[in-house]
Amino acid sequence: MLALAGTDKHPFQRMVDWIDEAALRRTDVRFVIQHGTTAPPRTAQGHSFLAHDKMASLMAEAKVVVCHGGPGLIMEAREAGHLPLCLPRNPALGEHVDGHQQRFAVVVNDGGVVRTVATATEFQAELDKALITTASPGAALAGSSERAQARASLAAELDSLMIEPKRSSNAQRSFGLPRGLRARLQT
Repeated sequence: MLALAGTDKHPFQRMVDWIDEAALRRTDVRFVIQHGTTAPPRTAQGHSFLAHDKMASLMAEAKVVVCHGGPGLIMEAREAGHLPLCLPRNPALGEHVDGHQQRFAVVVNDGGVVRTVATATEFQAELDKALITTASPGAALAGSSERAQARASLAAELDSLMIEPKRSSNAQRSFGLPRGLRARLQT
């Protein structure tokens, strides 16, 4: 299992704690977390940062990928064949400067691109379900044609979720979201 907190300067202790809790419960699973500036895990194997090739290798080996709500990591996980568990950073907890990861996670969760988790209980349940898989999804995409197909499929999924963004001021940017969803996120 690979968890990626990303490279943002804000600590993401919630993710590290949830991974450590899972590692204590599931001693049969190797837990690796890239924790960034957050204090390292006590139980799981921790790395402050990972070189891209090392991250890609760990992702290919992993049965499950957990990531924050950033589009880049989500796309990397999908390209590697994963349906990642997404734990968007929460600005109210000091994990980020604003709620853009939470808004993006709603869109991609509703589109079936990720499985967003919001509570520790929900995370542990979804992780247990995902760990039932017997093979690494990333290993199935080892060939370049399979990766290209996964990349094209992801692009189509994301395109289907987006519309032309309205021309507006930065304060009222629509982020290309469908109107109904845009209204729901602004409340």
